Amino acid sequence: MRPGKASSRPRTKTRPQHADAEAAMVVAVDRGRWGCVLDGDADRRIVAMRARELGRTPIVVGDQVDVVGDLTGKPDSLARIVRVSERSTVLRRTADDTDPFERIVVANAQQLFIVVALADPPPRTGFVERAMVAAYAGGLEPILVLTKRDLVAESEFASAFDGLELKILYAGIDDPMEPVLEILNDRLTALIGHSGVGKSTMVNRLVPDAYRAVGEVSGVGKGKHTSTQSVALPLPEGGWVIDTPGVRSFGLAHITPDDVIASFTDLAGAIEDCPRGCTHLGPPADPECALDQLPGTERRVAAIRTLLTALIANDAW
Repeated sequence: MRPGKASSRPRTKTRPQHADAEAAMVVAVDRGRWGCVLDGDADRRIVAMRARELGRTPIVVGDQVDVVGDLTGKPDSLARIVRVSERSTVLRRTADDTDPFERIVVANAQQLFIVVALADPPPRTGFVERAMVAAYAGGLEPILVLTKRDLVAESEFASAFDGLELKILYAGIDDPMEPVLEILNDRLTALIGHSGVGKSTMVNRLVPDAYRAVGEVSGVGKGKHTSTQSVALPLPEGGWVIDTPGVRSFGLAHITPDDVIASFTDLAGAIEDCPRGCTHLGPPADPECALDQLPGTERRVAAIRTLLTALIANDAW
């Protein structure tokens, strides 16, 4: 299994590179200003504005950019973003399944931590399934992270995703963080989850004094991470985590069933033999779906069809 291919649609017109530009990564966005770190170095922080030549080009946390101007990082200094590099991965969502406007959540993340509490609030498989679909379609590896295991004696929640080869971690207050850090180190990882699932508690355990770090890294506005902003935080041993706002909805209007199937290398070729318009759900909706002709894959196909059902059902979760 592999993450899906990120969209290759052109984002900006090709422009000559500025000879004096330096590479940077966007770590925070607030009110028309972007907090960046030069060459991925968390100690070289600047604040930048978007150059006029970029027009309304969207710039999000995780973007790799070229910056010019005042790169000292001193108070009240302001650089300019003059180029946004091609994205390797993109996590997108829409407000709901009928919204035609895509919202880019983060760029260039290699993996997506889907943070879910086993209790208070109770877990919902629909959210995890939709987040997995968005991750696969955008080129990220989804990883399920379960919290609040101390509140439930046992849980069968994780078994709902058998057959998908979904990596599962535990990050409750009584769980050691070493296994989590091992997967995070030297990678760019986005975190998503509902409000109240313990995501902030986990971030504070991963990044010492995380709230102070937010203010120092972003350098944008008042330097505070609110519930309406994403921010990238450097990990002590290397790598970054992008903490995102609590999710209320996760629309997938921009994703098709073929996008999901294309994320699974052992099944992707088969759908070329499907009849036109096949949704890959199998009988009775798709009696001639080619996935049903693959020997020994019944359990895996059934699990993936659960994702496809979540994609088209638009169930409340």
